[in-house]
Amino acid sequence: MAPGQKAPDGNPPQTREITDRGADRSLDYDYSNFFWGAGDDLFDIFQPFEEWYREARPAGYYLFGLPMRTAPATRIDVIETKNNRELKNLINFASYNYLGLSYRPEVVEAVVEATRRYGSGASGSPILSGTIELHEQLTEKIARFKKKQDALVFPSGYSANLGVIAGLMRSGDLAITDQYAHASIVDGIILSKANVRYFRHNSIGDLERKLKGFQGKKLVIVEGVYSMDGDLAKLPEIVDVSKRYGARIMIDEAHSTFLFGKNGRGVAEHFGLEDEVDIHFGTFSKTLGGVGGFVVGSRALITYLKGFARSRVFSCALPPGVAAGLIKALEIVETEPELRSTLWENVEYIQNLLRRAGVDVGQSNSQVIPIMVRDDDRIFKIAEEMIHEGVYLNPVRYPAVGKHRSRFRISITAGHTKEQLAEGAEIIKRVLERHGLCR
Repeated sequence: MAPGQKAPDGNPPQTREITDRGADRSLDYDYSNFFWGAGDDLFDIFQPFEEWYREARPAGYYLFGLPMRTAPATRIDVIETKNNRELKNLINFASYNYLGLSYRPEVVEAVVEATRRYGSGASGSPILSGTIELHEQLTEKIARFKKKQDALVFPSGYSANLGVIAGLMRSGDLAITDQYAHASIVDGIILSKANVRYFRHNSIGDLERKLKGFQGKKLVIVEGVYSMDGDLAKLPEIVDVSKRYGARIMIDEAHSTFLFGKNGRGVAEHFGLEDEVDIHFGTFSKTLGGVGGFVVGSRALITYLKGFARSRVFSCALPPGVAAGLIKALEIVETEPELRSTLWENVEYIQNLLRRAGVDVGQSNSQVIPIMVRDDDRIFKIAEEMIHEGVYLNPVRYPAVGKHRSRFRISITAGHTKEQLAEGAEIIKRVLERHGLCR
C-alpha cells in the first residue's frame, strides 16, 4: 500500500517515502494504490500521488498517450515525450483502425464537406436541438446494416454501454457478465444499482451457477471479441444456458462489428445467432475509424432507451462531420468486402510468424493479438526497446489486466502490407529474445 493511502477500514498503513525507493522501485506501485487516501481533505491524495508519478512517469508511464503527428495509419510519427524527440516511420500495431477507414480520402472528404455545411458541432442534445439529418441517416443505415428494427446512436461507446445498462436495469435486478468485461459494462452495472455476478471467463458452467436460483429480471452481458485477449465469446453455449434460465442477452461487439460474419455484422452473425441475442452494442471508433457508439434491437427497446438512456439524453449529439464520415465508412464496409478478406489474411500471416518465432500470443483468434510478457517489472523496458527499434505498441499492465499478466496488444489492419507485418514481427521477436521471452 502506497504512501498517503488509507485502507477501507480507516487505519493508515505503514509506509515509507517513495522518493527513497528510486525510480525503478516506483513501478512497484500503480494507480490502484492511490484509490484510497488518508486525511479529511478530498485533495490530500494529490501530493503522494504526484510524488509517485514524478518518478513513475520517466520510468515507463510516459509511454502512455504519446502524441502522434500523423493519421493512425500503418506507419506513424510519434513524439517521445520523455526526451522530447520525434520517432518517425514506426510500424503502427496500436491503433484500432482495423479496415484503415479513418484516413480514406473519401471518408475525409465527407467529413470536410459536412463540416462546411453544418459547422463543427451539433450544439445540442439529440432530444432537443442537436439532431440533424445526418444523425437520422446514420441511425437508419446502422439499423438496416445490422438487420434490426431500430438503432440508437451515442456520443461514445463508453456512454452507450452506460446508457443501455443503466437505462434498463434496476435495483434488485441481476446483471451477469464475464470477468473480463470492459470497464464500460462494469460501470453501467454499478450505475444501475442492479445486483451483479461475474462468471469465470467463457466458463459456461460458472455462468449457469450464477444464473441458478435467482428469481427476477436477468441480463447476461458478454463481448464478441475480448479486447485484451483477442478470443471470442462462446456465444452458442452462452445463449443456450441464458435462455434456459430466462435471461435476456446483450453482446458488446466493439471489436467485432463490421468484421466478423459473412456480411460483417459481428460475432452474433458469425455464429448464426443474431435473432437469439436481444441487445446488440457496437462502436464507431474502431472499424469505422470515427467516434461514437450504438445499440440496435427491437423498436420497443430503442423507443424505451430514448427516454431512459441518460448518457445520451444529457449529452451533445455527434458532430456533423463525424456522422458524415461514419456514413461514408459504412458504405465502404458494405461495398468493399475484400477489405475484411485482406484483414483476415493479414491476421493469419502475422500470427503464424509470431507463433513460429516462439512468441506467446495466448488464445487469440481475431485481429486483436496479445503478446504475453507476464512481467510487470520489465514491461516498460521492453516497450521502450520496441518503439526505439521501430514498432509502436502499448504496454498493458495492472490494473488494466491482472497482476503478472502484463502484455502488449497488437491491432492488425487491412492496410498493413505483408512487408510491414514481417518487419514488425521480426522486431518483436528480436526484442523478446533479448529478454528470454520467446519459447
